[in-house]
Amino acid sequence: LQVDLWQPSSPFHIVEGMVTDVRVPQNTSRSLLPYLQQANIQYTILISDLQKAIENQTGLRSYRNRRSLSGYNYEVYHSLEEIQGWMHHLNKTHSDLVHMFSVGTSYEGRPLFVLKLGKRSRPYKKAVWIDCGIHAREWIGPAFCQWFVKEALQTYQTDPAMRKMLTQLYFYIMPVFNVDGYHFSWTNDRFWRKTRSKNTRFPCHGVDANRNWKVKWCDEGASFHPCDDTYCGPFPESEPEVKAVAHFLRRHRKQIKAYLSFHAYAQMLLYPYSYKYATIPNFSCVESVAYNAVNALQSAYGIRYRYGPASSTLYVSSGSSMDWAYKNGIPYAFAFELRDTGHFGFLLPETLIKPTCTETMLAVKNITLHLLKKCH
Repeated sequence: LQVDLWQPSSPFHIVEGMVTDVRVPQNTSRSLLPYLQQANIQYTILISDLQKAIENQTGLRSYRNRRSLSGYNYEVYHSLEEIQGWMHHLNKTHSDLVHMFSVGTSYEGRPLFVLKLGKRSRPYKKAVWIDCGIHAREWIGPAFCQWFVKEALQTYQTDPAMRKMLTQLYFYIMPVFNVDGYHFSWTNDRFWRKTRSKNTRFPCHGVDANRNWKVKWCDEGASFHPCDDTYCGPFPESEPEVKAVAHFLRRHRKQIKAYLSFHAYAQMLLYPYSYKYATIPNFSCVESVAYNAVNALQSAYGIRYRYGPASSTLYVSSGSSMDWAYKNGIPYAFAFELRDTGHFGFLLPETLIKPTCTETMLAVKNITLHLLKKCH
């Protein structure tokens, strides 16, 4: 019975009494459901016709591509082409606050664009790195990265907190980390997760870009098998996307004080370590930042995020970008797992983009303003 595991990401994480989310092909469900009944495993069908749900989400594309960029709609999901066009546009029209550059090239030859956001007020400024879309199917991630940029540019004049952030810090924002995978999730397989690199010995494509970092690489919570969703790759930084970002972060490690990565779904705010059950040296600082961020987030719509070390809050996973950033001297490293907790899963409806991004924005501002105060 082949199923696609949505939560957790690997069967190794499944323990007794745990709730798991799986996607089941139509023909499999006929044999799976009786099997679950026999085994006395309780189940609920959350989405009965997944194909229909996908079509509802992406069926209305054509009319919105012609929208001018000034009317860019932040409450819909955008294709890679649209997102890159949007980045080019901002680079031209907001050159006082936005500088676009590329950190490298993906496996399939696409540029890896990053927006540098902030006032060029002084030669040296601390910085915050934000990436979205390491996993292709988690579309709410790139939607949030775009929302963050929109909010920064729209409220810079009117919101003293935002002005302070953009004056005193730079933000490096990478709206789509895994460009090849994201493109593929629009054109071929909505639930694609990995990169799109080819394997010489196996017919399976791709590596989990969040298991490919050089920190306890391919240990617990990652797989050596190229066909698995959590495949760690043939060696650390084998993926050009990971290598390019790691290279950039290494070069700027003295400047970058916070690393924020956006994923879905689980409604959690995670910090290191992911690869082991151990307490980070600056635990009390990071923990209080997480606590305050989660409270700020909850103040918008009452959505309560769980927070804590990734290993004990979510599950153990090795080779993650967050652990790597922390190990490379970035003192505040966080991974957000955005909405929801499984009702829609990766198919979070476009109507929920605005509330999700609004509440997440409060958390990110909270973390950022904390950076500007020293942690005691």
